[in-house]
Amino acid sequence: MKTSPLYDLSVSDIQGKPVTLADYRGQVLLIVNSASECDYTPQYQELELLQQQLQQRFGPNKFSVLAFPCDQFGQQEPGSDSEILQFCQSRYGVSFPLFSKIEVNGPQASPLYRHLKQAIPTASGHSNIRWNFEKFIVDKKGRVVKRAPPARSPLALQKHLAGLIQQR
Repeated sequence: MKTSPLYDLSVSDIQGKPVTLADYRGQVLLIVNSASECDYTPQYQELELLQQQLQQRFGPNKFSVLAFPCDQFGQQEPGSDSEILQFCQSRYGVSFPLFSKIEVNGPQASPLYRHLKQAIPTASGHSNIRWNFEKFIVDKKGRVVKRAPPARSPLALQKHLAGLIQQR
């Protein structure tokens, strides 16, 4: 069986430690670019609730939210990685994985986001990320299967995510 190119990618967690996305093989993932000073920042709370509900229902190794802070949209993520971590944990009780601040568009875009954008362009055919809290759903085989706009509530994706988790 051919492995997903997603699993060949490595990223840095918010404390700077390398993480290979192969560590998430077999899980449904919700990957989101995040920011601490955005109108959508309260989605951190929804993301945390979504992860808790799905992990309680299906088990801890079936679903994960992966958040990638980004400062490319209105400079709404100005803090350092340690400041972002402290903010997310103290303000929203975030327990899902947070990663080092990245770029999602342009020549310095992370390889992960280049992969995600290429896999699923927007409905209008553009590939660039439009704003903070754009979401990508990855199935258990590492395939990018859905892209959701920033305004879409993470909780509105729960039924779709649960269906993917239940697939064999």
